[in-house]
Amino acid sequence: MEAPARSLVAPSTVWRGRAYPLGATWDGAGVNFALFSKHAERVELCLFDPRGRREIERLEVRERTDFIWHCYLPDARPGQLYAYRVHGPDEGGHRFDGSRLLLDPYAKLIQGKASAGLGRSQVVDTAFSWGEDRAPRTPWQDTVLYELHVKGFTQRHPDVPEQLRGTYAGLASLPVIEYLKGLGVTAVELLPVQAFVDERRLAQHGLRNYWGYNAIGFFAPEMRYVSRSAAPDPLGEFKTMVKTLHLAGLEVILDVVYNHTGEGDHTGPTLAFRGLDNSIYYRLDPSNPRRYLNFTGTGNSFNTSHRVVLALVMDSLRYWVHEMHVDGFRFDLAPTLARNSSQQFDRNGAFLSAIRQDPVLSRVKLIAEPWDLGHDGYQLGNFPPGWVEWNDKYRDAVRSFWRGEPGMIGELASRLTGSSKRTATAATTTAAPTTARKGRRRTPPSRPCAPGRSAASSRRSSSRRARPCSRRATSSAARSRATTTATARTTSCRGSTGKARTASSRTSCASSSRSASDIPASAAAATRRPRT
Repeated sequence: MEAPARSLVAPSTVWRGRAYPLGATWDGAGVNFALFSKHAERVELCLFDPRGRREIERLEVRERTDFIWHCYLPDARPGQLYAYRVHGPDEGGHRFDGSRLLLDPYAKLIQGKASAGLGRSQVVDTAFSWGEDRAPRTPWQDTVLYELHVKGFTQRHPDVPEQLRGTYAGLASLPVIEYLKGLGVTAVELLPVQAFVDERRLAQHGLRNYWGYNAIGFFAPEMRYVSRSAAPDPLGEFKTMVKTLHLAGLEVILDVVYNHTGEGDHTGPTLAFRGLDNSIYYRLDPSNPRRYLNFTGTGNSFNTSHRVVLALVMDSLRYWVHEMHVDGFRFDLAPTLARNSSQQFDRNGAFLSAIRQDPVLSRVKLIAEPWDLGHDGYQLGNFPPGWVEWNDKYRDAVRSFWRGEPGMIGELASRLTGSSKRTATAATTTAAPTTARKGRRRTPPSRPCAPGRSAASSRRSSSRRARPCSRRATSSAARSRATTTATARTTSCRGSTGKARTASSRTSCASSSRSASDIPASAAAATRRPRT
């Protein structure tokens, strides 16, 4: 067993603390630390120097309440970097390893290179002056979504100040807002901005994960999009972005990935959840608990059928609404989240029921990508009231019609009237919006366009997306995934679109193209369920 770190400072005063809230909470006088682990035998809290390189103190967490390990440090302050060492069995479904430094699942900021095991959770002060900030609350029927990548969109925009390109601040700059408003956009949907990691195979080739579908911190904004000037206050930059976009009448929707984590399959790194309580956080193969059920094509599936994991997801969503003021979410591979303990999709199961009864989350925009790669994973038209779904059937039909393929009129008519064969039992309403892409002239709103992802069996990887689409303008030729593009998406357009994630590219939830071919991008007709 590794020897305890030598204390480089006076030993901290440690009080009992509280089991709630989870995470590291600054109360103005000190910091409360709380961490869930049902099967751990011992937990140590490790404190680091300001650069996160030296472990200056290791404290044993002795208090445990309902499987939550907790302590209170009256001398700790915002900015403190920390991690955990969790000891326990390494057999069957358990993968404890006290030599590993683990991230806090409730960390509000993650510093350092997490994919290399050098990530450090950071204590934060969440105070921010929101002033008169108000959510636009644009009705679905009037919503026009523009899906974009924070870095890609601002890095390539010629009018964004150079020092702000690729950042949250750049997305809130005047040239960007004027451009979006000029298109008639009412909401931006940001490709993943929750802290994510680079896959091991990418790092081995000197590459990085561009698209972000490999989350490791569900409460922390991704640090690579923070401007240098905002380095001391990353949360403040993100909140200022949201506040500025709201002032311009633009909603902020987050593309969130709760269906899996960046720890990969059984050969992947141990960064957080695997080392904290593997058998709780992941869906394990009943025939071999050393392996994972893989409904996502990424190596693991997050176990939202367990109350603790479900609570983490719900806490994360509420945090982004309450603390960060975002206006809604688009859920990647949503059927994985809705699978029950028998691994079956359940529209009345724990996750979807928890969302529907929640007084906060039931009132924001909820968009499902209605498929995953597991058994019976295609669930277009099966999400409950209050949800909208990306519709790949609409996208494919419009694309084929535009390409001049024969015999498409009947199929197109079916899609324009709401794909009723799939949605009639849910009494859905539909909208057939039009899309826009940068540099194209506007067209009458009666011309349809449909964003959506193409269904494909290959799953995600490093670079994943080129996208188009917004309302009231023609779509341009679909761009290669390798290029940095933004996709405007109609909001009222909801339906699934299968997703292709190849080694070199990732399709947009709104894009109709998965290659560099010069094919018009179709927009997805959205099918929305009325609240009943």
